[in-house]
Amino acid sequence: MLALPAAAHAQPTTAPLPAWDRLTPAQREQLVAPLRERWNANPQQRARMLERARRWQQLDRDERVRADRGRDRLERMSPAERAQARAVFERMRALPDAERRALRAKLRAMTPEQRARWLRDEAARAPVR
Repeated sequence: MLALPAAAHAQPTTAPLPAWDRLTPAQREQLVAPLRERWNANPQQRARMLERARRWQQLDRDERVRADRGRDRLERMSPAERAQARAVFERMRALPDAERRALRAKLRAMTPEQRARWLRDEAARAPVR
């Protein structure tokens, strides 16, 4: 068997993509089309979409990174895990700020197994919508 040089196995490098102003009209359209479709398909959600965009623009870089990570984590969950997470989120959102901060500190101090058990128990207590 012949051995190929290391360069033959290397991933092709691509040039970094340009800033928005340097994108071609076709590239811009490719980026905007999914949003346009969602906007047109959901007139009842338009106000919510605009509000989310407004809030996103107000986030600093670290907050955006945390939001992206949370969204990615939610997307990797099973439907049951997502329902569980939503139930816990709704319960936490209803807590006064001081209690919410205390609960976050308590959750951070737990092991992953303890946290998973706590989440299961809390989700089971949440009212069904």
